[in-house]
Amino acid sequence: MTAPTHDATGGEAKARTHFGFSTVDLDSKQGLVDDVFHKVAKRYDVMNDLMSGGLHRAWKADMVAALNPSPARALKVLDVAGGTGDVAFRTLKAGGESTEVTVLDINREMLAVGRDRAGDRFGDRIEFVQGNAEALPFPDNSFDAYTIAFGIRNVPRLEQALAEAYRVLRRGGRFLCLEFSNVDMPGLDKIYDAYSFHLIPAMGKLVTGDGEPYRYLVESIRNFPNAALFSALIMDAGFARVKARPMTGGVVALHSGWKL
Repeated sequence: MTAPTHDATGGEAKARTHFGFSTVDLDSKQGLVDDVFHKVAKRYDVMNDLMSGGLHRAWKADMVAALNPSPARALKVLDVAGGTGDVAFRTLKAGGESTEVTVLDINREMLAVGRDRAGDRFGDRIEFVQGNAEALPFPDNSFDAYTIAFGIRNVPRLEQALAEAYRVLRRGGRFLCLEFSNVDMPGLDKIYDAYSFHLIPAMGKLVTGDGEPYRYLVESIRNFPNAALFSALIMDAGFARVKARPMTGGVVALHSGWKL
């Protein structure tokens, strides 16, 4: 979600957007986000375990279960912003030899971690590609499913990324997005805020030596559209049968839609 501004003469100035709680030029956000993930790539999965108490594993397992890869059917999946391979590996294990996953990430350090973790376990059924979610380097109608876990809130132009997701999916293709959402349990919201803004940056500094990337990640969660607004954006991109399923008291939501 972006907001155009106007300069002193009344002409349109550069579009502005959120970077955490700061406001930055839209064109500069991607570079700032890249810098965050350059800093955290090597400890990214360790920090996910620590920050979520291991819950991120259950959330991702739910997303893969919704995708329902199976050895009985061929499935070609694009996993966006999935550089370390966490979702891709789960998908490949569940689907077996009939499943292929292309992992796309804009950050080369995250992709390097994923390649190292994959080794030669999955052969040519997994591919790692550096690219931008706003301009996917694939032809129309290329994939059966598009997955993205905890990555779409870092994309500067949400509408453009959703349009690209729709473009590269085949008819009957599935869109699945796991993202932080709005806590909807009284009392839990205050505990969650205190934990997010005070403990997570401190934990990040202890584990990675730098707490600022985690301060941004927490702030980016608060600026992301709530489940209803994000569902509306998914529908605007052309997807049908759009749903949002809250998990863990609304801490996260699994968004889904179909290209029909």
